[in-house]
Amino acid sequence: MPTLANELAGLHPAVMIAGGGIPSARAAKAATSSIPVIFIGGDAVGAGLVASLNRPAGNVTGVSIMSGELGGKRLELLAQLVPHADVVALLTNPQDQGDADSQTKDVQVAARTLGRRLVVVGASTEPELERSFSALVESGASALVVQNDPFFDSRRDQLLALAAQHSIPAIYHIREFPAGGGLMSYGPSLADAYHQAGVMAGRILKGASVGDLPVVQPTRFELVINLKTASALGLTVPPSLLALADEVIE
Repeated sequence: MPTLANELAGLHPAVMIAGGGIPSARAAKAATSSIPVIFIGGDAVGAGLVASLNRPAGNVTGVSIMSGELGGKRLELLAQLVPHADVVALLTNPQDQGDADSQTKDVQVAARTLGRRLVVVGASTEPELERSFSALVESGASALVVQNDPFFDSRRDQLLALAAQHSIPAIYHIREFPAGGGLMSYGPSLADAYHQAGVMAGRILKGASVGDLPVVQPTRFELVINLKTASALGLTVPPSLLALADEVIE
């Protein structure tokens, strides 16, 4: 990504949009200190992209989807659908140490509150994904929370296939997973986030200073449930959970 970001910066664009999370945003920021950069990702302050959300300063602003801060809530929702899962797993990407540690702590707190034992497994490559699912099954985990991570987004089909193969109920961070056959998701709308990035780019092209544009945060979070997948897993979605759902895929 640093090579690609440097190549783009060499074209002297009016604005650069770094989608796909913090790694691409870091590469774009490192490539230029003058071209406005708009990111779509997680904890921008923690990652050192901006000084603060209200006053980003510098040449970087964007959309913080905050999805990584919702791991505990995802576990709570999954526990409603799989109430007898005494052991649950969290899949993280060890290469993204900051986000992995933060999300692990969040889910651990929720697991203790719910009286569940948490097993943490990691994967940063396709073969490691295979091994992680084998490890969580061997540990006795009967439900899974998947970390919000660009690598997992890029391996969505493999993740969904592994969850189906091992009959593991899993919750993800964006609706694209249940739309592709996963069980459920909870988080901000990815489409809305990219739309906001486009709006910000338009403002910069009309003369706004990137340093004066606060980082945008989501105001709406969506719960999506795939009833066909739930049925295939032998799960009955309780009416209380259906009532909370923003979208039910049949």
